Amino acid sequence: MLLIYGNNSGPMFILLGFSDYPELAVTFFLVLLTIYNITVVGNIGMIVIIRINPKLHTPMYFFLSHLSFVDFCYSSIISPNMLVNLFVKDRTISLLECIVQYFFFAIFVVTESILLAVMAYDRFVAICRPLLYTVAMSQKLCITLVVGSYVWGLTCSLTMTCSIIQLSFVGFNIIDHFFCEFSSLLVLSLSDTHVNQILLFSLSTMNAVSTLLIILLSYVFILLTILKVQSSTGRRKAFSTCASHLTTITIFYGTIQFLYSVPNSKTSQLTFKVASLFYTLVIPMLNPLIYSLRNKDVKDTIRKIIRLKL
Repeated sequence: MLLIYGNNSGPMFILLGFSDYPELAVTFFLVLLTIYNITVVGNIGMIVIIRINPKLHTPMYFFLSHLSFVDFCYSSIISPNMLVNLFVKDRTISLLECIVQYFFFAIFVVTESILLAVMAYDRFVAICRPLLYTVAMSQKLCITLVVGSYVWGLTCSLTMTCSIIQLSFVGFNIIDHFFCEFSSLLVLSLSDTHVNQILLFSLSTMNAVSTLLIILLSYVFILLTILKVQSSTGRRKAFSTCASHLTTITIFYGTIQFLYSVPNSKTSQLTFKVASLFYTLVIPMLNPLIYSLRNKDVKDTIRKIIRLKL
């Protein structure tokens, strides 16, 4: 139950962000704005390229277009507000705004992890069952997998958001972060958060373990299949089809693992915020670059677009 004291505006939150370093505000702004611009152009550009190039109308790039959409969305939920807060003195955000921000952020972060697992399965079928690939990865199945990813993301987000709504907050609360992160809200609540912590741990562990298990199993079978290939050219080609996806999942899960390993202390808070910054801004920027730089068809399409513009 939400407790409202003193006025009708309800509980308010102050996002500290990087306000402890005012001398670096301009530098932070320029760097983060550049990253966000590259993220927007890269991910929207990837979606457009996949749509206009018939060679990219394959299951892998169908999943990649949705990965780009998810990256664009969850970066856009965080970045604009964070950039503004680097300069404004009033960094307050209402409880409703905080809940809405977390709700959409959680949807897209969970969806991304599921999509990465789906893409690992796609690579498994492509390399281990190449003759059955077009049948196994039918359009119906691809759409089902993508819709299922969004539905599960929405389900997890609704579950966590509903648990936040049950908490009590009073007056002004300081969040030493640049967005409304779930564990930060639990610390500030006046309610007993034991159930919320169990819920957070259960859903996070289940999502991480299940998606990682799918990814690891897929790549174990892929590796065994590649090792059976006689020619070095064939092995190289098989590895190259997985290199971009492997790079993406290594960066994504490596960052998440690092966040879990950071101790909860004041001295480590800056490290935690920087690591959070990495997966909310840097990873969405890197994903389209990783896939575009390693793919001939994507690069050819980009060249054609540039020539037409010129």
